[in-house]
Amino acid sequence: MALSMPLPIPLHTSVPKVILAGRKLPPSSRIRRYASSQVQSMSTVEMSDQTIARRSADYQPPVWSFEFIQSLKTEFVGEAYSRRRDKLKEDVRVMLQKEVNDEDQLELIHNLQRLGLSYHFEDEVQKTLDSIYNKNHGNYGHKKDSLYAIALEFRILRQHGYNVTQEIFNGFRDESGNFKACLGEDYKGMLYLYEASFHSMEGESILDAAKAFATKHLKEYIKVNQGKDIHLSTLVSHALELPLHWRMLRMEARWFIEVYKQSPLVNPILLDLAKLDFNLVQATHQEDLKHASRWWKRTGLGEKLRFIRDRLVENFLWPLGVLHEPQYGCYRKMGTQIFALITTIDDIYDVYGTLDELELFTEAVESWDINRIETLPDYMKLCFIELHNSINQVTADILREQGLNILPYSKKVLTDLCKAYLLEAKWYHTGYTPTLQEYLDNAMVSVASTATLHYAYVLISNQITREGLECFEQEYPNVIRCSAMLLRLADDLGTSTDEMKRGDVPKSIQCYMNETGACKEDAREYIWHLIDITWKKMNKDQHKTSSLPLTLIRAAMNTGRMAQFMYMYGDGHSSQDHVTRNRILSLLVNPIS
Repeated sequence: MALSMPLPIPLHTSVPKVILAGRKLPPSSRIRRYASSQVQSMSTVEMSDQTIARRSADYQPPVWSFEFIQSLKTEFVGEAYSRRRDKLKEDVRVMLQKEVNDEDQLELIHNLQRLGLSYHFEDEVQKTLDSIYNKNHGNYGHKKDSLYAIALEFRILRQHGYNVTQEIFNGFRDESGNFKACLGEDYKGMLYLYEASFHSMEGESILDAAKAFATKHLKEYIKVNQGKDIHLSTLVSHALELPLHWRMLRMEARWFIEVYKQSPLVNPILLDLAKLDFNLVQATHQEDLKHASRWWKRTGLGEKLRFIRDRLVENFLWPLGVLHEPQYGCYRKMGTQIFALITTIDDIYDVYGTLDELELFTEAVESWDINRIETLPDYMKLCFIELHNSINQVTADILREQGLNILPYSKKVLTDLCKAYLLEAKWYHTGYTPTLQEYLDNAMVSVASTATLHYAYVLISNQITREGLECFEQEYPNVIRCSAMLLRLADDLGTSTDEMKRGDVPKSIQCYMNETGACKEDAREYIWHLIDITWKKMNKDQHKTSSLPLTLIRAAMNTGRMAQFMYMYGDGHSSQDHVTRNRILSLLVNPIS
């Protein structure tokens, strides 16, 4: 069943070399000791439940022990490093003010973004882009004849919400509407056109054609280049694997810093600032992770509920990827708690609980009555208490600081999540295969993106409004729905094979195969097509949701990027494979030398 629509490039399983160097994994003896301690702390409830037939996903103990996490340290702390960063930031501000050529200004902004530095210069960047937009997109039209320059301008302006039409590329098309064949040898232009095309919206046929045209020529370039331009080849291969617009920003910065070192046009000031800033922010992340690790240790969930995914560090990666800037430490700490508790609840519904027990847990969450704990089996009591305590703490903090009671809204998103989990459990136990639409309607909630974004909103906003809270209650804004859909589809592509082997409800791939008779390869191709469509919807809606703060909209988009990051090579959240381990080393353990 061949599909004719243009699709993203399939992902492959190469690992960026940059993340393999530096501090190694914890010694295997430490891992063994930690695993042994988990076996010895088996809860009495599990020992008494041996008469109940329960499934097991056979999740392995965590690689990253509590002791290892608490031992993390870095030299990049203190006033000396902060003063050095401040000096370099001032040097960059001078550079931003001195550039008078549009192309040079945009290239500088491009490098600041990819190096993870643009958050320091938001006002300067906004002022520069306002000037470029007002100058180049007035009634007189656009006069640049460089494909590279036009594509760069289009991408950065669209990324920041400016109304730039696809017709900006008409000068590069022939009378038949096709992109001129001679452009195919402008490989830098092709790369920038390719990246620009991923900022398209539904129905923009020029950008669809641009994507197909650029992809074709970039693939040919990789075949014939044979190492002639190693820097450009590296950038092209990286883009074909996954476009910049879909990548997790913090990991991209780590990767690009290493690549930028080798650029023939490297700016030493930018490079020094990028390395120093990455290390200083990493020090902040280490402290956030230690805080979350101490909370997780106190809960005892990882030690007592041995059937769950004890993945504290992987749970920390999600809020880090959503908002990595230093000022969002509160969100990362509390967000990790939310992600860890949702992972635990997911495993209770997905693997361990009986239908009767799951009904009781759903009712307890919906009532939010601590007295209902007596109706729950012992293993559920511990989880419900920790959920109750964490959510009530967030509620109390916000009530004290902003005078608004968010508990009814928090209860609603958690109840909806548990009901969605329960429906999937019923599908599994009755052997029912839903239609693809049935599955996706429920999966938009069960993937937990709407719940985690609700907590992102209440944790990052200084001015929470009832209107903002209510958007999580009934009809979610499109940007929230798209974020959830991207997470669900990427999750299914990465995890469905393992989950079906152990016995699980059919995922989107299996639902599509069952409904259409398609083979597995065509079904996966169709899911990629849905991801492409969903990103186009996200691109359109990201600047049209006035009831939500821009930071939350950015968090929603970054959740979609985290989905691609976490499930790019399989189940990065659960499996602890070498790819995820090396990424954690790069992001949280090893500073840039």
